[in-house]
Amino acid sequence: MTFLSQALALQIKNLHKSYRSIHALRGINLEIKRGELLALLGPNGAGKTTTIRIISGLTDPDAGEIFFFGHNFKEKKGKFKRLLGLVPQQINLDLELTVMENLIIHGLLFDMNYQEIKAKAEELLHLAELSDRKKAKVKELSGGMRRRLLIVRALLHSPKLLLLDEPTVGLDPHIRRKMWHFIKQIQEKGTSILLTTHYMEEAEYLANRVAFIFNGKILKVGEPSTLVKQIGEYALDVYQNEKVKSFYFQNRQSMEEKILELTKAGFSLAVRRVTLEDVFLKLLEEN
Repeated sequence: MTFLSQALALQIKNLHKSYRSIHALRGINLEIKRGELLALLGPNGAGKTTTIRIISGLTDPDAGEIFFFGHNFKEKKGKFKRLLGLVPQQINLDLELTVMENLIIHGLLFDMNYQEIKAKAEELLHLAELSDRKKAKVKELSGGMRRRLLIVRALLHSPKLLLLDEPTVGLDPHIRRKMWHFIKQIQEKGTSILLTTHYMEEAEYLANRVAFIFNGKILKVGEPSTLVKQIGEYALDVYQNEKVKSFYFQNRQSMEEKILELTKAGFSLAVRRVTLEDVFLKLLEEN
């Protein structure tokens, strides 16, 4: 398909969605470049899952347009849905079937032949470190294994854009790190990825760019390191009456002057590096 030569994998223009009195999306605009991993970052209820559902065709927007590799998604919805891979928050695998049986059913739904399914499944299960579990029933897998299998299933039909909705929610830190490695491997093979998460560390580690969303609005978009540097390199947390106020500094010299001033005044202090969480909190203050 010649349209896949477009530089942008996904473009969202002025997207709105309301559920009765709840305005879930308030005119959001986003772009994902080919081969890029964009993290949509925000708390629960910010509009992340609604965005994913609209992009994947599961929910219709009230207003706005979506362009997939330069073409209007609405006009060729059936064709484009076949070029999308969706990993939902919920684990919607068939627990009574084996790992391979789940993949075979998915492949047949996308008109893949049996040999093609088997070959692609073997390749992806190896990448996900699940080759030794292909004959196991899904109900026998751990939570982390099930989440990796969800991604394998979404990749089976070779989508051009992968949508990951909170893929590591509820996983312990060790398993989450393993998932990060798997996601990075997928991106390195050329897949464009939209990842929703409320884990700041996850976005900072995985994303080429992050988009902060809150109350249905995009607050800011940029590279994680650039957004952090705009605030400063160091954060000084000041504790008083069970409240915390943070000051940000570009260098240690200016921070040390502030530390001396606050220490003399009797405040309790803590010094740390600035993170994406600081960026988000500052954006909330400004908005």
